[in-house]
Amino acid sequence: MPRVLVVDDDPMVCNAVEVCLQRRGFEVTVADGGEAGLRALETSGFDVMLIDVFMPHMRGLESIRMFHERRPDVPVIAMSGYAFADPEGAPEFLRTTIELGAACCLRKPFTPNALLTSVNECLTKSMQSARLSK
Repeated sequence: MPRVLVVDDDPMVCNAVEVCLQRRGFEVTVADGGEAGLRALETSGFDVMLIDVFMPHMRGLESIRMFHERRPDVPVIAMSGYAFADPEGAPEFLRTTIELGAACCLRKPFTPNALLTSVNECLTKSMQSARLSK
């Protein structure tokens, strides 16, 4: 059963992601912010991480960089519902999350289908990389 860490300060997002993934057979650990997420990362192993980009006590894109640095072998899916005054800035922002280590990005609100597709793609790529490195 794949293990997923969900780090978001919004309990509604955490609950929705948790229910969606558990129904599909994933084991989900929810952390209600960056510090709790980093603690969970210290004590458990995960196959994929979903990390909110903007959380209290973590500066913007810093969260993606920190989680990726702690476990570079675990794919990070960056999530953000940040509303851009200039919608043209959104693609550049999401591109930056990739440069900081995210495997892919989900823009909130996202559909259950988009969530499952992103998680499954990350797991598939991660398994292929693990096989190639053996």
